[in-house]
Amino acid sequence: MLAKRIIPCLDVYNGKVVKGVNFKNHKVIGDILTLAKKYSQDGADELVFYDITASIQNRSINKKWISQIAKIINIPFCVAGGIKSIDDASKILFLGAEKISINSPALDNPNLITQLSKYFGKQCVVIGIDSWYNANKKKYYVYKYTGDENYTQITHWETSEWIKTVQDLGAGEIVLNMMNEDGVLNGYDLIQLKKMRKICKIPLIASGGAGCKNHFYQIFHKNINVDGALAASVFHKNIINIKILKKFLLKKNIEIRI
Repeated sequence: MLAKRIIPCLDVYNGKVVKGVNFKNHKVIGDILTLAKKYSQDGADELVFYDITASIQNRSINKKWISQIAKIINIPFCVAGGIKSIDDASKILFLGAEKISINSPALDNPNLITQLSKYFGKQCVVIGIDSWYNANKKKYYVYKYTGDENYTQITHWETSEWIKTVQDLGAGEIVLNMMNEDGVLNGYDLIQLKKMRKICKIPLIASGGAGCKNHFYQIFHKNINVDGALAASVFHKNIINIKILKKFLLKKNIEIRI
C-alpha cells in the first residue's frame, strides 16, 4: 500500500502566500520561501503552489520563486497557475517542479490534458477541480477562475462527469477542491469524497476543510481512502503540526511516511 501524503497548499498572490475562506477575501499569510522551507522541515510529503490569479490575468507564473524553492527544499512540489501550453509546463518543470497542475485552462481547452500527458507522462499532470455543492439542485458543479471572486464562473460540468472526462484525457492525479468547505476548518466533505472516490481510478487528493487531526484520519480511512490530503489554514495558523499529525495517523494504522 502506498503511503498517504500530507500536502500543504500555498496560494500565491503578488509574490506572497495568501489564504481566503470559500475562495474569497484572501489575506496575506507570509513569505513563499519561508513557509516552503518550514513545511519541508516539518515533514510535509509534497508542497503545492497555486498562483491564484495567473489564469484570470492571462499571464505566466513568476519563475523566480520556483527556482528559489527548488534550491531550499528537498521534497517534491507542484506548481499551478496559467499553464496553457507544453512550453509553459516545460519552463516550470525545468526549474525544479516535479508536477504541474492545471485547472481553468483545462476547462477552456480539455485537449491540453492529453497534450501534456503525452509529452511529459501522466505522473507529471495534476488536474485541479474546484467543486461547489448546489443545495437547491443537490448536485456538485465545477467552477473556474476561482482565484478572484469577481471572475469566478460556474461551468456546465457536474463534478463527477468532469472527473470521468479528465481521466479519459490522460490526467495522472486529481486534486478535488471542495469550495463549500474551504478555510472553514469544519472537516472535509465526506459525502462528496466518497462519491467521487468511487469513480476516480487515479490518485485523488482531498482539499478544503481540514480543522483537526481527526479530519485527516476520516479521509484516509478505508471508507473513503483518498491518496493525499491538501490543507492550508491548519498549517498556516499553526493549528496542526505536521510531525504530530503523522504520528497520530500512524497510531491509527494509516500508512504514512515519518
